Amino acid sequence: MHQQIYSVITGTGSYIPKKRVKNSDFLQHEFYDKTGEPVTRENAQTIEKFEAITTIAERRHAAKNMVASDLAFHAAKDALDSSGIDGETLDYIIVAHNFGDVKHGSNRVDIVPSLAARVKYRLKIKNPDCVAYDLPFGCPGWLQAMIQADYFIKSGDAKKVLIIGSETLSRVCDPHDRDSMIYADGAGATILEGRTSETPIGILAHKTRSDTFTHSQMLKMDTSYKKDSDAPQDIYLKMNGRKLYHYALTTVPTAIQSCLEKSKTELCDVKKLLIHQANGKMDDAIIERLYALYDIPELPEGIMPMTIDWLGNSSVATVPTLLDLIRKGKMEGQKINPGDTIIFASVGAGMNINAVVYKAE
Repeated sequence: MHQQIYSVITGTGSYIPKKRVKNSDFLQHEFYDKTGEPVTRENAQTIEKFEAITTIAERRHAAKNMVASDLAFHAAKDALDSSGIDGETLDYIIVAHNFGDVKHGSNRVDIVPSLAARVKYRLKIKNPDCVAYDLPFGCPGWLQAMIQADYFIKSGDAKKVLIIGSETLSRVCDPHDRDSMIYADGAGATILEGRTSETPIGILAHKTRSDTFTHSQMLKMDTSYKKDSDAPQDIYLKMNGRKLYHYALTTVPTAIQSCLEKSKTELCDVKKLLIHQANGKMDDAIIERLYALYDIPELPEGIMPMTIDWLGNSSVATVPTLLDLIRKGKMEGQKINPGDTIIFASVGAGMNINAVVYKAE
């Protein structure tokens, strides 16, 4: 049988900030609605409803002296150290993010030089043939970087690629917007390596779609809900939650279905579904809708591991962090065995959606 090159995950790493921010920490916040009027409901009720909808009980925020490239460096070092791979042998370093390095007390974006260049420098990699660049693609950025890396490897242009998702959303969210309770900070990293095999392994297929014509404004930057006419207005991340929920529910399941068909994989053969940790209830609804497409009434137990209840939504970092925790035995009852088929999927600003079908080596 003819051998082909496949892209296989040979290392993972993550960095979870130590600072835990519980829902109770928002009890004294001053929340406003989109019209600029104070929210009349008591914060305790707001928080209770928020947790019921999102399942988020706490999240992590980066230390004051750290920025996204610092988190990315620690996740990358973890991936290299735990895998034993020499950083000098990397062909590419790709860092997915949305806002670059945002310092504590500011929401100004800093992306020059690129975060990937900063990470390469921190890793002390001297090889000039190791190309470092960034990929802004909303929350699906890490997975899209994996897809790009797969193209590099299968073309023969690369053998090893380090892919990192890192973000500090806590620095760009409006403290007067209830949605600020969703956002978190963190970083996750993977090393993708080329392997020749007679049987399919690693990345089997991928699917990406961008619905920019009608959905580009569901996540955008805008001024604070608390208006202050006497001061310049900074801009913050804003979300149309209701429309985003409906969009994700109607498009993510069909994107995953297309990816499964492309890889000639049956849903019943999938052992794990690692989906972007955006909103616990929304993710549950997406998976239920996916299984309904195949007329499967019950979801397999443990099919969709979740971290959002204690890590919140760290954008591009959620899926690689989840993967690393599972691979290193840090998620109780969760394991990926050789030969297991896994689906990765994400949705976010753009609006962008992507999915990957992967067979563990």
